[in-house]
Amino acid sequence: MLTREHWTKGTGTPPVFKGLVFFTDGFMMEGFEAGVYGQSVRRRLNFSLGRYATVFWAEIFAVLSCVYEIQYQGRPKSTCVSVVIVRRL
Repeated sequence: MLTREHWTKGTGTPPVFKGLVFFTDGFMMEGFEAGVYGQSVRRRLNFSLGRYATVFWAEIFAVLSCVYEIQYQGRPKSTCVSVVIVRRL
C-alpha cells in the first residue's frame, strides 16, 4: 500500500497499475453515496445509501461493491486486479 509520503513527496506521478483497475469512493452529496469505476472495463456503479449512513460505511460499501463486480465478471483467479480507494481530505 502506498503511503501519504509517497504521494506527496514521491515523483509526483501515480504508479502504473496493471490488469483490471478499479477506483472506489464513498462520499456525501445530498445523502451518502458509494461509487465504483472500472477503468479497464469501462463500467461505473453508483449507489445511494441515504442520509443516515456515514462516509466510512459508504467507503466500505464501495469496496465491497467493487469486489462483487470483479467476481461477477467471472475472470480467472490469476487475473491481476488493482483497487484504488479514493479519499478526499
